[in-house]
Amino acid sequence: MTDIVFQEVAMRDGLQIEPSWIPTADKVRLIDALSQMGFSRIEVSSFVSPRAVPGLRDADEVFAGIARNPSVVYVGLIANLRGAERALVAGADEINLVVSASETHNLANVQMSTDSSFAAFESIVERVDGSAMLVNGSIATSFGCPFEGTQAEERVLALIDRYLALGVDGITLADTTGMANPAQVKRLVARALEKLPASALTLHFHNTRGLGLANLLAAYEVGARRFDAALGGLGGCPFAPGASGNICSEDAINMAEEMGMRTGVDLPALLALSRTLPGLLGHDVPGQLMKAGRNCDLHPCPQTGLAA
Repeated sequence: MTDIVFQEVAMRDGLQIEPSWIPTADKVRLIDALSQMGFSRIEVSSFVSPRAVPGLRDADEVFAGIARNPSVVYVGLIANLRGAERALVAGADEINLVVSASETHNLANVQMSTDSSFAAFESIVERVDGSAMLVNGSIATSFGCPFEGTQAEERVLALIDRYLALGVDGITLADTTGMANPAQVKRLVARALEKLPASALTLHFHNTRGLGLANLLAAYEVGARRFDAALGGLGGCPFAPGASGNICSEDAINMAEEMGMRTGVDLPALLALSRTLPGLLGHDVPGQLMKAGRNCDLHPCPQTGLAA
């Protein structure tokens, strides 16, 4: 039993903007490790054009290589019908559709208007109908767009309605470039929860402006219970200027557990895995807990003092 659910998204959202190639075997190793730590959901990769996201061009091989835990839902992001068909062959448990609240960002991200995106979604939902695959609908730039600025709440809510009319199993509201603030989050999440249960709503926050965990708490306080987070705080959108990492999984889970929330995740194991990232990626990562340690990780008192 958990009080809050974290979906691990570093393998997709985190690795999609890494400048260097991460070998398939390393991706599989990381996912297999995460699969044993108590996560109920892991976003594995993207079934998208290798020209658009070259770092995830091995999505099919990664899905084929992982050792699946039956307690974990393995998710793949898709951009079109071809991606959905690849996801079906790969055995993804869930596909994630993405449309932007911002027309400008949607054009930059998928080269389509939002209306065209939903027309394509209809074909995708029809294609997977009758399979065991779940369908989640994400709304990027829900809290602000780097090209257009703040998005009207009514527009975001209307997009939720369009997804629900398609029959999706869940909705994600994404703060793609970290423009949200806690007051804004409370207002929009409370209204979204009037349309669907907390078990079907996921919040995807980025820490671009240092408000990621504050926004998580704001959403939790009005009833949200599902959140995306990324190992080490990796991530960012390659089609949104200024985008930086997601909220950090170990930082967020540590905060939740310090506040008495049950997460179901093995935090010490997660922290140990996070500390392997700089060596794998060749650079430091944003996570703070991996540097500072947990509050319960006490240290011996230094042997110092004033001279007699």
